[in-house]
Order: sequence, then structure tokens, then C-alpha cells
Amino acid sequence: MRPKKTILCVDANEQALSVRKFMLETRGYRIVASLAPEEALELFRQGGIDLVLSDLTMPRMDGNELARRMKEIAPEIPILLLSGSVKAFERATCGDGFLPKGACSPLDVLDRVRMMLARKRGPKKAPLPQPPAPQPEERFDRAASQEMTALAS
Repeated sequence: MRPKKTILCVDANEQALSVRKFMLETRGYRIVASLAPEEALELFRQGGIDLVLSDLTMPRMDGNELARRMKEIAPEIPILLLSGSVKAFERATCGDGFLPKGACSPLDVLDRVRMMLARKRGPKKAPLPQPPAPQPEERFDRAASQEMTALAS
């Protein structure tokens, strides 16, 4: 069994954070939740985070600034920003993805989380290509050719 992926959820709205945490935990993810972006940044610095799911609009530090600071620490960690306003998309420039809260279902969020975690892991490794085995006629022709060369010398 694969180890659980750890998702850092950040939202100043305690109810939204609680719902998101429950939804992800019931799907097998390990959740680290934070109501404050500053606390989330400290949790992120400790490591062990596979993905960040953050609200875009928060007091003191918005999700875009949080994403920018996190990318300075670990650029390989995917960050998905959520916002209640579709117009906020222009501000979500530092995250790896954006979803408008009202225009997407919980299944959309789960699909995007799964996709971003798979992208972080990278594509499945394909088996190394094996050279084609020589056909029986080729082996015969090669052996006959070597015999003829030996006889001619």
C-alpha cells in the first residue's frame, strides 16, 4: 500500500477548512490544516508536504503571496489556489492551479488534487525497450555467412 499523501490546507474560514479537511481525509489523504497563512508557511518549512490547497483571499497575506513564498522554499511542491471569485484568477499567478469555489464541485477539487499529485510524482516509468530478438532466418544467414568467410580464407 502506498503511503498517504500529505496536503496542507489553508483557509481563514474555519467552516470551509473543516469541510475541505473532512472531504480529503475520507479519501485517504493526511491533512495538515491552518487558519493563518503565517502558520501555514511555518508548517510548510518543516517539510513533508506533498501538495498545498489554499484559499486565495485571506487577511494579512493572500494565497498568491503565500504560494510565492512557498515556491521559494520548495518549487516542486504543487499549489492549488481556490477562490470564491472567478475574477480573482488574474491574481492567482504564483500557484500551479486555480479553481473557483462556487463554480466547481467537491469532485472537481478531488480530481484536480489527484492530478496534481500524480504530476508531482511524475509519469509512470515505462519498461526499458528491449532490442528485437533476431529472427531464425537471420541467425541462419549470419552463421552461414561466417562459415563462408572462414572457408574463403
